[in-house]
Amino acid sequence: MDAVTLRIADMQQPGHAETGVQGGPVKRFVFTHFQPAVLVAMILFWTFAPDSIAKPAVAVGIGIVFKLTLLGMERISERHAHWRLTWKELASDLFYVALSYTLVKYVGKHFGDDAIIDGIKHAFHIKTAWAGQLPILVQAIAILLIFDFGQYWMHRGMHNWTPLWLTHAPHHHITQLNALKGSVGNPIELFLIGLSLGGFFDFLPRAALLASGIGMAIGAYTHANIRFNTPRWWSFLFNTVEHHSLHHSPDYDSSRTNYANTFIFIDRIFGTCVDSQSSKVGLDDCRRLPIKDQMLYPFRPLADLVKKWRISRTAEALPAE
Repeated sequence: MDAVTLRIADMQQPGHAETGVQGGPVKRFVFTHFQPAVLVAMILFWTFAPDSIAKPAVAVGIGIVFKLTLLGMERISERHAHWRLTWKELASDLFYVALSYTLVKYVGKHFGDDAIIDGIKHAFHIKTAWAGQLPILVQAIAILLIFDFGQYWMHRGMHNWTPLWLTHAPHHHITQLNALKGSVGNPIELFLIGLSLGGFFDFLPRAALLASGIGMAIGAYTHANIRFNTPRWWSFLFNTVEHHSLHHSPDYDSSRTNYANTFIFIDRIFGTCVDSQSSKVGLDDCRRLPIKDQMLYPFRPLADLVKKWRISRTAEALPAE
């Protein structure tokens, strides 16, 4: 076995294995079936809700309530005590959540994939109205698959090309996982990771809302400090906090696994899936980056070049002895 296989095997030794949900039958039932139940509920709601309710504002409201629910569940069935949300972490995380809903969303709307794709479709007279005639659930799944396939390669590229890595590295400097941590990162990365080619197809707005609900019902747990008794079929198809905690491991090889945002079977197809987990997350010395450093991180090489240039100019200006 190679070094990576040996390391993963060691993590799965009985001494390293994590137990399931502890508690009474009701608690075990809830934390076994909660994830599939929410997924079914999201599909039913966005498929059959009247048009007066099925609106983006309602989706935002559901997302906020769901995040608050997950934060509460972290207190009931905690995965790791050292991942426990502190007031300092909460204040920092809420800043990034607000950033995602404001600046990143505004830039994405006016300069993101929709704006670019609309221009291309208009220039080349591309018509895809047929996509909106498909069953609503088929449209939603197509939206998710298109997005997650592109997100997989964008994410993988961020780990293999320095310019992209500089935008993504701040996200890997988080030292704990909780339900809000998915929003933590540099705004450039948050913009890039949200790009999709789905706009080439004229899917119905209702399908986009359904896709968003399904994506939330699957992907919201990947950063959550919640211990579930996750069904095997769920872990085979979908990304989980186990998969994603390994991706956030400070170990270099482990961090280059499990790139998909929603469908872990994409990683299985391309050979980058590892079914394991890590309780330790972070980058380098696992030092948490303050907000200022997160914002400036992509510009570090440029700042270093400017600093070296100034030093060299100062040295040249000094009179020779």
